[in-house]
Amino acid sequence: MCGIAGFIDSTLTNGTTVLENMLQNIAHRGPDARHCYNHQSAFLGHNRLSIIDLSHEADQPMHLDNISIVFNGEIYNYLELKKELSESGIVFKTQSDTEVILHAYQKWGANCVNRFVGMWAFAIWNNKTEELFCSRDRFGIKPFYYIAQGLKFYFGSEYKALKASPLFSNEINTQQVSRGLQMGWICYRDETYFSKIIALPAGHNMLFNGRTGELKSYAYWKLETGNYSSLSFEEKKQTFYALFADSIKLHMRSDVPVASCLRGGLDSSAIVSMIQHQNPGAVYKTFSIYYEGRNDVDERPFVKKVIEKYPSLEPHYFSPNDDLVQSHFHHALYHADVPSTGSSFISQYFLMKLIGENGIKVVLDGQGADEYLAGYMHTYYRMVADLLKKMQWLKAITLTRDLAKNQGLSGSKTLSHFGKSILSTFNNEHHLYSLEYKNYYPFLSADTSSAPFELEDQQGNKTDNFLYQLLFNTSLPSLLHYEDRNSMAFSIESRVPFLDHRLVEFCFTLNNEDKADTIFTKWIMRNALNGVLPHDITHRKDKKGFVTPGENKWLRGPLKHLLDVDFSRLDFLQQKKAGAILNDYKKGDNSKAVLAWRLATLAYWEKNFR
Repeated sequence: MCGIAGFIDSTLTNGTTVLENMLQNIAHRGPDARHCYNHQSAFLGHNRLSIIDLSHEADQPMHLDNISIVFNGEIYNYLELKKELSESGIVFKTQSDTEVILHAYQKWGANCVNRFVGMWAFAIWNNKTEELFCSRDRFGIKPFYYIAQGLKFYFGSEYKALKASPLFSNEINTQQVSRGLQMGWICYRDETYFSKIIALPAGHNMLFNGRTGELKSYAYWKLETGNYSSLSFEEKKQTFYALFADSIKLHMRSDVPVASCLRGGLDSSAIVSMIQHQNPGAVYKTFSIYYEGRNDVDERPFVKKVIEKYPSLEPHYFSPNDDLVQSHFHHALYHADVPSTGSSFISQYFLMKLIGENGIKVVLDGQGADEYLAGYMHTYYRMVADLLKKMQWLKAITLTRDLAKNQGLSGSKTLSHFGKSILSTFNNEHHLYSLEYKNYYPFLSADTSSAPFELEDQQGNKTDNFLYQLLFNTSLPSLLHYEDRNSMAFSIESRVPFLDHRLVEFCFTLNNEDKADTIFTKWIMRNALNGVLPHDITHRKDKKGFVTPGENKWLRGPLKHLLDVDFSRLDFLQQKKAGAILNDYKKGDNSKAVLAWRLATLAYWEKNFR
């Protein structure tokens, strides 16, 4: 895990200084080594966090014949690829996965990325052709941003790197502001909060020609939906188990100690339990955040169930108090790079801080499972809709009734649930999200012409379409952004084994009933890991998520100063509406507490980090 930066620009007379400034802005991403490389108009820089092959021979930029690379991430199957390449006569000089990428690119060209299991963002410069080849992993776990203008091209791991570029402009992308305020999305495809900074989309390669300025970006991978498996449920369980177990083994590859986040939910517990199942008796550190107080969430009772089953675990706990929240908010938002759309990122920030203070450089986390294993309760709207589309009215009504009983819903809420399912039956995901955008919160953007997003239909049923959008557009991209920024703020590599593309591809061949039943979400995982997971976790019905007291308790307490907003600076908003929302909140109205949080943190971000 590292921070990368670089550019192609023949007009600069101070290129080395610019590159050093770009790297300094993201020094937290790699404190173990820093190196720069320059060939004519090309400049490549790297801040290294040493994880695989700790020797200086593995430092970057790394060179092979006429090509040079800067790389952020991990190729988990590098040993298998190295064996294959070695059998063809290639001799390696290091034990690093970086060198494997270079040889793979030299042998297979751009198609090498299709062979990778991992997370990555890298740039490879070819001195002969004067071309820069860039790639980002399938789910966008690792970030890659750029600014292009004619024959000039600048790239970096974070906004902060590109702010040192002479091409940077702090012009706000108001459509992204709207998505953040109304939908809670802090990133969308190739757009960012700044008009000039572009994100290389997940699962894309890009080629920049330094001689002509031509820039080409294309998808090298797309998740297939709608191809359902004919395996029996028992065979599906076995397949899930094998794929998940292999993903854990690969993600544990490291030359430094590895630990895990443990929140007490199904996902993080599954990771920790599988690690212990594969390594019985091995001492292994886990890290948990909790809150004590009225209406606060404390997941320690469930965490302790995992500890009881696997007593060689070494748990670490931390509970942030109000003073810490106040004193660290500025630092947390600085590292986030974007306005905060919810307070849970602060809990994750303190979790990573705790991990860093314990000397851990690699941590495993459970992001991604909810998005493709039907982990969110609103997936059931689409599951009922799929039954209605098949004219299976009795099954649809029975599923709705059983859900209502299990969740303790009132009669009116049950009818509302069924009504939303009917709405899902006759509308695609783009229309459903557009309705939410237009009606859930009042318009705040000065431009209210249309919803600033486009969600394309996929093959398969309503449920698969919904899960696909969660993975690539509506939910996971924002979660991965925070995962990267919060971990790297403390020079930690965060790995997400549920986002092994082989596992995700398999789960999209499952039927709805494989993913969830009337009581339990993630049905296939619960069954596949039965016996590995503690019983109380396997049979846990509620879902807490990373709940924090921020939108009410913190914003009225240690962070109340955020409510003093100078709206004259936010000329891209309908300021009277925004002001009215904050005034109502100050008077005790919690109905739009999340929106009040988003407005307050947007204003703070704009004033301090724009």
